[in-house]
Amino acid sequence: MINRRKDMSVQVRPEMKGGQGEVTVLHMVDCDNLPNIRFVGEMTIPENAGIGTHGHDKETEYYVIMEGIGIVTEADGDHKVGKGEIVITGGGATHAIRNGGHTPLKVLAFIVMG
Repeated sequence: MINRRKDMSVQVRPEMKGGQGEVTVLHMVDCDNLPNIRFVGEMTIPENAGIGTHGHDKETEYYVIMEGIGIVTEADGDHKVGKGEIVITGGGATHAIRNGGHTPLKVLAFIVMG
């Protein structure tokens, strides 16, 4: 299967998960017919915006930082992340992410169930 970018849907999410600003979400795959995958997409988080605190019970979310600087909030505090780094959240843990720089933060995200 090949998913062409022209066939992917884009959604603008204001105050995503209680965060600030608007996050643009590119839904890269229709996950309805894929086993154990709930989400595959690219999120663009502009300056002064972010995704609020949310949890992952019975699933794991992977953030691959593609561009920019992010600040990830986990149970033990804030952590700066940059290009090429991966944030993994599952097992009932919570996290949030916000743009920590002056250029758009681009995150490739996957949510795997189980």
